Amino acid sequence: MTKLRLAIIGAGPAGIYTADNLLKAERKFDVSIDLFDRLPAPYGLVRYGVAPDHPRIKGIITALRDTLDRGDIRVFGNVEFGVDLTLDDLREHYNAVVFATGSSRDAPLAVPGIDAEGSYGAAEFVSWYDGHPDVPRDWPLQQSTSVAVIGNGNVALDVARMLAKHVEDLLPTEIPQNVHDGLAASQITDVHIFGRRGPTQVKFTPLELRELGELRDVDMVLYDEDFDYDEAQRAAVASNKQVMVIDRILQSWRNRVVETPASRRLHLHFFAKPVEVRTDAAGRVSSFVYERTAPDGQGGVVGTGELREVPVQGLYRAIGYFGSPLPGVPFDKRHGVVPNREGRVLHKDSNEYVPGLYVTGWVKRGPVGLIGHTKSDAMETVRNLINDQAFWWQPSHPEETAIPALLRSRGVPWTDLEGWHRLDAHEIALGEPHERARIKVVPRDEMVRISRAE
Repeated sequence: MTKLRLAIIGAGPAGIYTADNLLKAERKFDVSIDLFDRLPAPYGLVRYGVAPDHPRIKGIITALRDTLDRGDIRVFGNVEFGVDLTLDDLREHYNAVVFATGSSRDAPLAVPGIDAEGSYGAAEFVSWYDGHPDVPRDWPLQQSTSVAVIGNGNVALDVARMLAKHVEDLLPTEIPQNVHDGLAASQITDVHIFGRRGPTQVKFTPLELRELGELRDVDMVLYDEDFDYDEAQRAAVASNKQVMVIDRILQSWRNRVVETPASRRLHLHFFAKPVEVRTDAAGRVSSFVYERTAPDGQGGVVGTGELREVPVQGLYRAIGYFGSPLPGVPFDKRHGVVPNREGRVLHKDSNEYVPGLYVTGWVKRGPVGLIGHTKSDAMETVRNLINDQAFWWQPSHPEETAIPALLRSRGVPWTDLEGWHRLDAHEIALGEPHERARIKVVPRDEMVRISRAE
């Protein structure tokens, strides 16, 4: 029987769903799958991109773990594509490769001053509070009392919530110790969220928004001028259930009676288009300037020319993620994705298929959609991979022993599934004495050492 030797680059949901779909698909050939990730632990953005106080979303890990624990997928962690393994290496050992590397960089915001000290991308901050091993251990929260968050999506709400939340309310979660210490030192009292459009055009979900208003000792501050709805906005509320629920939540906050002011405040500013980040004499963020926009009567907004300035000492842009190029693989720099048609990688110039190369997840479609979209993405890519048997590579060394031997010869200290179980148990044990879900191990070398039982 024909055997498909497949390499999947990226051990997040997209990569694991691809492996799962392929193993469950009807096919006339045997399958052997190796899953690679540059991090020592699997699960990608579910481990390193979801706020620690979101246990429901973290529950996705249980399903992903069940897939890996079936025993028919090999995991190679701490292996970086383009450094430890090249595209030429993969051609020698596999019939095809699926890239599921996601989008982990921040999308750019082209306004003056955006690169000032104290201005950050949301992805950097999320990686910090999720204990990503490749970001600095410290975060200068003690230098700010008022900060701005630019964006009206779920990531913007996650960032704002983590900045406003009292650190003791995070203790039952899996935040790393260095993150707990950093948040405990925070001097922030006011978090301002800015969105270019109105309350009926936001991108976050009702669940995320509702959680924002449940923070202890944090007042929600809204502004009446943002809720003078035109006909298009009223129609959006009446015709779309999600918009209706979001409007209901916002209106409840507007009507909330505050008897005793909280020690912290979350301000929601709508119709605010970013214009400039201003700095002090030392080059640090000192204020955020925006142009007031207004409804255009058709569900969009137009500029009014009115500029407003809000004093802040820190700024976080949460306007979307962006993919990173992969060595030897075509890449669309404008959209931050690998050019493809239904998961088949395309030559950048000729628009023809590149045999043996496939993509799935955010590096395929861009950073939009939820887990359900990732599953359907994987199904589409797997379907085309199965149909392309005539175009698979013919590897010179397809034997399964070849990859461990190659990594060993290059001195790559890879981690495997057994190693992840070891690290997982270690983190849970660290948290138990403190009644915490786990305490994440952050340094990469320590993660590798524990995983490899060294």
